[in-house]
Amino acid sequence: MTAYRLTAGGLVDRSRSLSFSFDGRPLRGFAGDTLASALLANDQLLVGRSFKYHRPRGIVSAGTSEPNALVTIGSGARSDPNTKATVAELYAGLTARSQNRWPSLGFDIGAITDLFSRFLGAGFYYKTFMWPAQFWEKLYEPLIRRAAGLGRTVLERDPETYEKSWAHCDLLVVGGGPTGLTAALTAARSGLRVILADEDFRLGGSLLSETQPIDGAPAYVFADRVVAELQALPNVTLLPRTTVFGWYDDNVFGAVERVQKHVAEPLAKLPAERVWRIVARRALLATGAEERPLVFGGNDRPGLMMAGALRTYANRYGVAAGRSVAIFTNGSAGYQAARDLHAKGIAIAAIIDSRAAAEDAAPEGTRVIRSASVVDTRGRRRVSGLVVERSGFEELVACDAVGMSGGWSPIIHLASQRGAKPVWSDQLSAFVAPDVGGGLRIAGSADGVYTLAGCIGDGAAKASAIASDLGFKPAQDVLPQTGEEADPSFTALWYVPGAKSKAFVDFQNDVHAKDLGLALREGFGHVEHAKRYTTSGMATDQGKLSNINAVGILAGMRGVSPADVGVTTFRPFYTPVSFGALAGTARDKHAQPVRKSPLHEWARKHGATFVEAGQWYRSAWFPRAGEKTWRESVDREVLNVRTNVGICDVSTLGKIELFGPDAAEFLNRLYCNALLKLPVGKARYGLMLREDGFVYDDGTASRLAEEHFLVTTTTAMAGGVMSHMEYCSQVLWPELKVRFCSVSDQWAQMAIAGPKARGVLQQLVEDDISDAAFPFLAAATVTLKGGLKARLFRISFSGELAFELAVPAGFGVAVADQLMDVGRAFDICAYGVEALNVLRLEKGLPTHAEFDGRVTPDDAGLGRMVSAHKADFVGKHLSSRYGLTAADRMQLVGLKPVDREKDIRAGAHLLREGMKPSSLNDQGWVSSACFSPVLGHHIALAFLKSGRERYGERIVVWDKLRDQEVIAEVCDPVFVDPENARMKA
Repeated sequence: MTAYRLTAGGLVDRSRSLSFSFDGRPLRGFAGDTLASALLANDQLLVGRSFKYHRPRGIVSAGTSEPNALVTIGSGARSDPNTKATVAELYAGLTARSQNRWPSLGFDIGAITDLFSRFLGAGFYYKTFMWPAQFWEKLYEPLIRRAAGLGRTVLERDPETYEKSWAHCDLLVVGGGPTGLTAALTAARSGLRVILADEDFRLGGSLLSETQPIDGAPAYVFADRVVAELQALPNVTLLPRTTVFGWYDDNVFGAVERVQKHVAEPLAKLPAERVWRIVARRALLATGAEERPLVFGGNDRPGLMMAGALRTYANRYGVAAGRSVAIFTNGSAGYQAARDLHAKGIAIAAIIDSRAAAEDAAPEGTRVIRSASVVDTRGRRRVSGLVVERSGFEELVACDAVGMSGGWSPIIHLASQRGAKPVWSDQLSAFVAPDVGGGLRIAGSADGVYTLAGCIGDGAAKASAIASDLGFKPAQDVLPQTGEEADPSFTALWYVPGAKSKAFVDFQNDVHAKDLGLALREGFGHVEHAKRYTTSGMATDQGKLSNINAVGILAGMRGVSPADVGVTTFRPFYTPVSFGALAGTARDKHAQPVRKSPLHEWARKHGATFVEAGQWYRSAWFPRAGEKTWRESVDREVLNVRTNVGICDVSTLGKIELFGPDAAEFLNRLYCNALLKLPVGKARYGLMLREDGFVYDDGTASRLAEEHFLVTTTTAMAGGVMSHMEYCSQVLWPELKVRFCSVSDQWAQMAIAGPKARGVLQQLVEDDISDAAFPFLAAATVTLKGGLKARLFRISFSGELAFELAVPAGFGVAVADQLMDVGRAFDICAYGVEALNVLRLEKGLPTHAEFDGRVTPDDAGLGRMVSAHKADFVGKHLSSRYGLTAADRMQLVGLKPVDREKDIRAGAHLLREGMKPSSLNDQGWVSSACFSPVLGHHIALAFLKSGRERYGERIVVWDKLRDQEVIAEVCDPVFVDPENARMKA
């Protein structure tokens, strides 16, 4: 037994005692406890400090709405900060630490801010940290960053594993209380595939704390019986410890299951958490209602909690929050709490009822003070009394715990996440769910039905209606009997006037009623503005307890209805979800998807060494026997392409097909060079600019038919270009009749390059591909021997005679194998992206190493591509800005080391000879560099101030990273075949 554990009762397993610790103090609880109930049983009422004023805070609720009892559970890499003690399942060996205090929970230096709270009201930060401006970076920002946050981030690698799963069902029931259980059972008996998700570790919801009998037995017995039947049905999936956090398009729901958050030693074969993506034909929201706190002076002391939470701790966990409890209420729920506590032998100091008259029955011998209000509390680390005001007179009511009951708010977050605003109900004095269509229906207390019998009946009726909608015959079940119930009505009470001390609205963020008044006076009376100005509702509980009172207080101050104030925006997530759960298995090497081209297996068969290029595995080089370094392999591949022929996998290029009568006009506006009159059967190099005039991407556009184009992009920008096209089509030019889709994964594409390329291809292609019939930049559909249709493009990224052959992805390996077979007579070789890079550098062709976001077409030597005759294109107007046309801009040049034995590395900077390294003397940088086996020395592409005017000049290549300097000659960036005779052969 512990200090406040009742001698009997509760649903905990008293035969299984569990040891745990809080702030290093060893404690004991029982199996079935939450950390919060075990702490209360051990008289650990003080559990944390508030964020702003570091005031002492105790447990307020018994569920996910808890704003105060945030702790760090575990140690080292397995630490979980900001865990709500009210939902953390107790297990043997659990270690918990309080947060937001130093040096200890009992003595917190930060509490000194409470002494200056009158100067730290709403808007303090906005007003104070504006002046002097130079203090922001040096003083204000560092202090604010140190003070921000509650728990501490763990910087060690997370040892847990996580996973994601899909599930499909006819009906998803969200909530496992009386409504949800009855609805699930009705639907399951009707033949529907049912998933029932509830955030608690034991299904039953309020039935686990309810004393109202069902069919003559305790309510929890009914819950256990229903759960047992559901478990036995093959068409039912039960997901306890699972929070449905979001509702998305197509009736997809996100849920996180805490698989092993309740064990000391997780099993390696199971994840710690699992994210479910549940596709439901229909969903039923049976999440219940949240009891509201009351806003009165001193309402934040440890020992003050929701009246419903007092019932839960007493009835479910066998724990008393205090020995003498006072109840402050505006409805029948407070009396029910008093009756349950009295039945457990807990003294009721008084019931303070804000209403003048009520028919609710109080426990025998209990004093009821009507038409009264609480204006202040006594105590520091634990409440010791209430100051009660009635008819102008005040009295002190001694107590060591207080239950607040301010009415009920339906929990409708999921129904409001997709933009539909809740609707105010004068009858319920609450916001109710909007009409969101048949995909999601609301039942039970979430729909304003507050009696137990009403919830059970509503769950069964709504489930039957859903079954009928889906074509099932509803089961004809007899509803259980619950007996007579009290009237659940209440009288709304947003704020108790006459407060002697701060009356808190948001407990975690220390927002009190006067802060809302200040926000209104300073022009921030709109509910969204007030939220941000005061931070009310911005804590980790996302305003589950505070938002409704904030709305009511603002409405009272403005003299309007809460309907006129409205609510703030509901967004996922309903409760916090860990990054690990959202990432799932996408971590370490699997942090990004592994993409393999359709020719991956072909490259692997030929011994490719692969490199990760973005999300792709690309063949880097193909080593052969006797080659000791990668350079030997690359040099051989380059020379073979220059003298014979090579084949390279270029499937990873982005490929986008466009259709429509305005496809040509669309591309003409998208690219800076002319594409409107591109003939059918021809390809053209295209340069795409950003709005600011800088190069965005380059590639080719091929016209396969009058209204059919194929655009290629660089590998890195395939997704970005597709998004850019979508934006231009939907926002800039919605009048153009054009449609497009990405086909990057649908085609295997290979480059066949070298003087013997035509000879190799002609062995496989039935069409005439001679220079006369298929000239440079030709593009057409061809037939391969055997009848396979393919696309052939006469384009070159190597400077050699070259073609790119595209075939359906499934035929890629077979076609590449055939090319290698027929190419043996032509000394064909496979080459990778390293050789491809050398080939393009020798030819002076830029890639994204050059197009780094700072480069204009003219900087790259492509200024003539910018059409001066087109009316408009993306980037046209801003590309003519003064700064982008200055004569001393960095321009693309080639570099050759004067001492041919020296090497040049990318990233080095350029200096005039004799000048000291400095940003003032910086002349440019090296963007790409390699060893050229054709020239026999290193070469580089670089950007140099006024570079095209400085051919022949000597420049210092300064590489501080490698601590070397090389004298280089500035030259034309085209090192091989400047006349382009080879690629047009």
